[in-house]
Amino acid sequence: MTDRFQTHVLHLTTGSGETVTDLTRDVEDFLRGAAAGRDGLLNIFVPHATAGIAVIETGAGSDDDLLAALHDLLPADDRWRHRHGTPGHGRDHVLPAIVPPHATLPVIGGSLSLGTWQSVCLVDTNRDNPRRQVRLSFLG
Repeated sequence: MTDRFQTHVLHLTTGSGETVTDLTRDVEDFLRGAAAGRDGLLNIFVPHATAGIAVIETGAGSDDDLLAALHDLLPADDRWRHRHGTPGHGRDHVLPAIVPPHATLPVIGGSLSLGTWQSVCLVDTNRDNPRRQVRLSFLG
């Protein structure tokens, strides 16, 4: 591995409810060392079948609105064929088709290039598995 490619895994506990977890600070901490002032690309990947990565505004209600919209689109009821786990868990396996398990973002001068109100977030509706990994990979 060269210094042009750096990778790190975040280990998170999301709890027993549906969550939107802001990862922006963790991403910036990683980039301070990995990018070291360089331009490049950051890939964020969740190696789970029931979680995704979103770039959204947080703290002003948008994170709650996202969870509400996902609940409307993917109700936690008995319609799902995938039936192990808590009732409605099948919806969690459909989530990554709507909120993908990855994002690739520009890094300019060693800093994540987000818009004013954008944050990088882990979206997790799976109440059965609170332990999550998020892989951060910088190429620059």
